[in-house]
Amino acid sequence: MVAAIERITSRAGLAAAWLVMLLALTTCYEVFSRYLLNAPTLWAYEVGYMATGSNFILGMAYTLRERGHIRIDVLYSRFTARTRAVVDVVGLVFFLLPAAFWLSLKLWTYAWESYLIGETSGESAWNPVVWPFRAVFFAGFALLCLQGLVELRKSLPVIFGGRAGA
Repeated sequence: MVAAIERITSRAGLAAAWLVMLLALTTCYEVFSRYLLNAPTLWAYEVGYMATGSNFILGMAYTLRERGHIRIDVLYSRFTARTRAVVDVVGLVFFLLPAAFWLSLKLWTYAWESYLIGETSGESAWNPVVWPFRAVFFAGFALLCLQGLVELRKSLPVIFGGRAGA
């Protein structure tokens, strides 16, 4: 199960990385269209904020897996492996997992209600439906929660004398 979750996390991280390419291409096209053709797009702004938001949200679990989230390395790096594992478990159990789980539940409701009412953005003349964007937020936090459980699973054996990452 750990390997499956980490594969999903890797694929989400790769998707997040490709969204940066979409953002760059969209922005370049908008600049070209607006300033050289004098024909601004109706959709570039919304594609831009949706790609940026999706990149950020989908990259959270991947960043956790790669141990890239901010921590106070001046202290953390001086701790023993066991102490680092204890710090990780405390952070996961008391902060990340409850917050990610609660946000996942709320974001699922938010996305589902958006789908049911056919909510549109209201941000531009394009005015796309927004439930897919809201669903990405749910998926990102749900995956963060799952990856948090994987990280917890990796840290507990270190604390209790097993192999690291078992």
